[in-house]
Amino acid sequence: MLQYLFRVAVTSLIIVTVAETAKRSTLWAALIASLPLTSLLAFAWLYADTHDAERVAALSHAIFWLVLPSLALFLILPFLLRLGWGFLISLGLSSAATVIVYLIMLWLLGRIGIRI
Repeated sequence: MLQYLFRVAVTSLIIVTVAETAKRSTLWAALIASLPLTSLLAFAWLYADTHDAERVAALSHAIFWLVLPSLALFLILPFLLRLGWGFLISLGLSSAATVIVYLIMLWLLGRIGIRI
């Protein structure tokens, strides 16, 4: 249980750090957020739990392919906001569009034989 609480605390600290840094500098907040900290933590937690390097490799491979469709959010959200759409509507639409792009990517990967 203590290990679980530690994991939650570390992960939460990263999110709060990004949010607080963004109040002062979007550049530094973006830099912190763009680092694959979540992935690194997931690799460390998975390996600590399983000691299975192959599982970590499989997770890393899957993350690679799914980072690509996630980029849709970072293109669509600022576009809608700059058009004057409200924040919640923009966030909802860009999130929905990202889910659609994820589904398309999963379909494409399946068609070309890549399993994640």
